[in-house]
Amino acid sequence: MLKTGSFLLFVTTLALGGAAAAEVQPRPGWQVVETDMSHAELLERLLEAVPEERMGVVTQAGPTGMARQRGIDIPENRVVGVFNNDFAVRILEVSTAAMIEAPIRFYVTENPDGTATLSWKEPSFVFAPYGAEGGEELARMAQDLDERFAAIAARATGR
Repeated sequence: MLKTGSFLLFVTTLALGGAAAAEVQPRPGWQVVETDMSHAELLERLLEAVPEERMGVVTQAGPTGMARQRGIDIPENRVVGVFNNDFAVRILEVSTAAMIEAPIRFYVTENPDGTATLSWKEPSFVFAPYGAEGGEELARMAQDLDERFAAIAARATGR
C-alpha cells in the first residue's frame, strides 16, 4: 500500500511524464512533417500560409502558456483550426452532421531537440464517417481540402 507522500510522488511523476510525451508519430489518416524550424517559426509560417490557399484560421488553442502560469513546463504546442465559409455552406448542403468536424486542425508541436513538427488529420479521413450521408459530393470536397491542407503544409514547411 502506498503512503500519502509516496502516492503524491507517484501521481506527480505520472502527470509530468504525460506532459513530456513523445513526438507525434505517423498514424492512419494523419500527415506528419518534421522540420528543422523552431515552434515559433513554424507556427508563424503556418499562419501566413493558410490564407495563401484561400482558407482562414478559425481557432487557435494550446495549453503551454496556461501550464507555465501554473508552474508546469511543457513543450510548445498549438492546435490551429482551419476552414472557410464556402466549404461550410457546401458541406451543410450534403451533410449537417459532417460540419461537427469543422474546422479541421493543424497541430504544431515542439520536439525535445527544439525543432517543430506539423501534423494534421487528412480532411478525407476526417469526413469519411459521413460518406453514406454526404456521398460523392462530400468526398470531392474532402479531396479538395486534402489538396489545400497539403499545399498549406508545403508552404509552411518549405517542402
